[in-house]
Amino acid sequence: MSDTNSVAIMNQVPDAAAGVRAESPLHHADLATVAHKGNKIGGVHFREVGLMGHLTLRCDPNNAELIGAAARVLGVELPLTPLSSVESGGTIVRWIAPDEWLITVPNDQSFDLETRFRAEMSGHYSLVNGSGGLTIYQVSGENVVDMLKKSTPVDLHDSEFPVGKVVSTVFAKSGAVIRRTGANEFELLVRRSFADYLWLWIQSASAEFGLVVEA
Repeated sequence: MSDTNSVAIMNQVPDAAAGVRAESPLHHADLATVAHKGNKIGGVHFREVGLMGHLTLRCDPNNAELIGAAARVLGVELPLTPLSSVESGGTIVRWIAPDEWLITVPNDQSFDLETRFRAEMSGHYSLVNGSGGLTIYQVSGENVVDMLKKSTPVDLHDSEFPVGKVVSTVFAKSGAVIRRTGANEFELLVRRSFADYLWLWIQSASAEFGLVVEA
């Protein structure tokens, strides 16, 4: 972790006006066409939420000054309870470890958020913008838990995995940060390098239930 704010910050959002196009990890799959031509009814629904801003914050949860500064920047308190999350507007904050949180915001807000963190926080903390390296898969439906049981050893029963819970775990021999967003709704945050493999896995694991792709 760094104790200085003399850090070069780069806006990672491509300049569309300059002809630089941002592409999600599954841009090649043409999900809009798949959604249009594919199943309209099925037990598992899939949607990629790509091109979001993802920042990893690390600091001492017992440091009231840092925790307070983070809350002022985010507009929401950091979740301090293990495996929990908070969501406010377009901001999602996930507890990853006792001193680590994964923050997601709309991509066009990530540079401003990082800039405000650098201005507001001081002392011993770390902030890393990993926006380009991650994507989000939303999976839902009557059989979504059945599909997920094929992919992860996590206990997904309602009593053990309530809405809002977050785990970093093995998923299809890869890895994912899984968050429950509803009774039959989950969010998988996956690394860009595994995105295509996990998309193929989800297709196979959902085949018996019927997969509905949403653009």
